[in-house]
Amino acid sequence: MIELIDQELHVSGKIDYGNAEEFYQQGLIALNSHLTFPIVLNLSKLEHGSTLALAVFIRLLRQTPEAKGLIFKAVPEKMLKIMQACHLEQDLQLLA
Repeated sequence: MIELIDQELHVSGKIDYGNAEEFYQQGLIALNSHLTFPIVLNLSKLEHGSTLALAVFIRLLRQTPEAKGLIFKAVPEKMLKIMQACHLEQDLQLLA
């Protein structure tokens, strides 16, 4: 689930092939209701940091102004390693 709480997009649960499009649509709805960017994407309750989950988030990022409207927070270790392997950590905004 993706929901807007306290000016952050909170992601919870596990993104898999059966629900990836639903997560994306929830994220789009939340982004479209938010007027100021960048917005924090809080991943502290994401159950599994997979390449599929990262693809959903990159797809959402592309829907923001200049494709720079998301700041990633509490990124799971596995997803960080995927980002590093793809050299994405230089292109994405990450909060410590």
